[in-house]
Amino acid sequence: MIRYPSVAGMFYPKERDILQTDMDNLIKEDDVKISAIGLISPHAGYIYSGKCAGVGFGKIEIPDSIIILGVNHNGRGHTMAVDGNGSWNTPLGDVRIDEELRENLVNRSKVFKIDSIPSEDEHSVEVQLPFIQFLNSSAKILPVTIGARDREILKKGGEEIGNMIREINGKVLMVASTDMSHYVRSDVAKELDTLAIEKIKVLDSDGLFDTVRSNNISMCGVAPTYVMLTAAKVIGASKGEVVEYTNSGYTSGDFDQVVGYLSAYVN
Repeated sequence: MIRYPSVAGMFYPKERDILQTDMDNLIKEDDVKISAIGLISPHAGYIYSGKCAGVGFGKIEIPDSIIILGVNHNGRGHTMAVDGNGSWNTPLGDVRIDEELRENLVNRSKVFKIDSIPSEDEHSVEVQLPFIQFLNSSAKILPVTIGARDREILKKGGEEIGNMIREINGKVLMVASTDMSHYVRSDVAKELDTLAIEKIKVLDSDGLFDTVRSNNISMCGVAPTYVMLTAAKVIGASKGEVVEYTNSGYTSGDFDQVVGYLSAYVN
């Protein structure tokens, strides 16, 4: 089965040539790429967050296998859902699913289950794909859509992914898809998001979870970020580095109601 685009023409261009030009403009590739274990990338429309995502993707090596940890915005299906399709399509073509990685993860897992329903119309995974396709057309993906809010389930999921990557001794990049504070003043967003970012920089997944909850930070992808940070520590990561933090006000001109965007890598 092929999962066809849900938000092409809304979050990003549906025309191949225009999308290709967007990638040329949004991705700023470093001459020396970083071998990252994880990447945090925003998932709003490209007009708002595309540049932030592009500088993050352009800074790191894009390997042949990528686990994309997305948000279950619609609340349907299994809360730790591994996509069951054979490929995902975008205007740039098809991206194959890493079926071997999927089988490895699901067969060992106590929390993950194959369920394609949560990702049917979910944008948080989809908007990451053109960046990956542009930088490595051979890459395979494993989309995982996370709706769980229970810390122990998220921790178990992160540990399972981390142990799998460590045991197969392969080069796998994890991408945690998230936006930061939603619909608050720009200065408030920066203040709140900085609290979360400081936890990300030291790979403190539990601290991030508690900080977001206690400060009512509307970070929609705290769950996939928690899973990625937990897995990264299992693999051996030691720090997180911010590439860019920005917000929608710089595009819209409205700094009273912004959404925050973060690009950061973990290694």
